[in-house]
Amino acid sequence: MSIDVKGLGFSYGRRDVLRDVSFSIPDGMLVNVLGPNGVGKSTLFRCILCLNTGWTGSITVNGRDLRSLSVRERAREIAYIPQSHSSVYDYNVLDVVLMSASGGVGMFGSPKKRHVERAWEALERVGVAHLGHRPYTRISGGEKQLVLIARAIAQDARTIVMDEPTSALDYGNTVRVLSAVRQLAREGMSIVQSTHQPDQAFLYADRTLVLNEGRVCAYGDPKDVVTKELVSAIYHVDVEVCSLYGDKVRVCVPVSELDRKQAREEAER
Repeated sequence: MSIDVKGLGFSYGRRDVLRDVSFSIPDGMLVNVLGPNGVGKSTLFRCILCLNTGWTGSITVNGRDLRSLSVRERAREIAYIPQSHSSVYDYNVLDVVLMSASGGVGMFGSPKKRHVERAWEALERVGVAHLGHRPYTRISGGEKQLVLIARAIAQDARTIVMDEPTSALDYGNTVRVLSAVRQLAREGMSIVQSTHQPDQAFLYADRTLVLNEGRVCAYGDPKDVVTKELVSAIYHVDVEVCSLYGDKVRVCVPVSELDRKQAREEAER
């Protein structure tokens, strides 16, 4: 089992943000965390990454209590990809990945040949090795996300946590990033990523965890979990969940838009 969360609770002062959150993520699973703004998705990730302290309940990673792990040990278990990342210095792409691949090198040490090879291999796996010698500050947002995925691969962790990785990307880069993430799960890594797009859960996720008001209100196969009733309830918009291509794909469509188009068609007749 990659991540096992039981009875997790967390508060900012007197404000409870997470309440009795429990779920398990097996190896080789892509899990989308779905929910409106302010329900605790980022706080959940910060607890799993041990960036937040003082939480109640338990979090185990690959059978080990998260609280018992050192910073270096946690880095061997979990990699983190933030929603956005900007570099102050004009490092090239290979160096950005090397910062993760050579994590065991001392402060004044230099990366070894094996570290450089691991960095190049990670860039190859996500299809951006051709950017290796380009300045990181001069590549597109989608390319940066793919480089960050390569950096997480080079870190050699078994689990990757991603906070809304496609929120600022165009359609093409969104597909490329999510396809790369999907492939990593197929290869045995565990991926946890937050999103505001139910359609992404249908298309890419093995499981969907739905948070609302700090609690888990659903967890399971996206086709079972992401219903029109649930989406309407948590986002306060009426939707229809439509099935396409023999139910290989599902999409959420706002009822208001369906009604508007129907009214226009009737008016034109």
